[in-house]
Amino acid sequence: MEVNGEADHVHLLVNFPPKIAVPKLVNSLKGVSSRRLRQELDDLTRHYWRANKLWSGSYFAGTVGGAPLSGVKQYIEQQSRPM
Repeated sequence: MEVNGEADHVHLLVNFPPKIAVPKLVNSLKGVSSRRLRQELDDLTRHYWRANKLWSGSYFAGTVGGAPLSGVKQYIEQQSRPM
């Protein structure tokens, strides 16, 4: 629903079915985005070829409770663009 971030992390607002476990969702997002970024940006492949991974194994997932989605989207939009 929304994406933005900083040099060392990204912010994502996602809507997904409750039967999908958060770790499975995160691993899927990391895997797909890593493959796509490597296909589109040759510098990433050259820079990260030894590590053979683009993302770290860690992540943070939080809920927004009753906060209006417009406020959460606005917060994410105000973050710096990912490098």
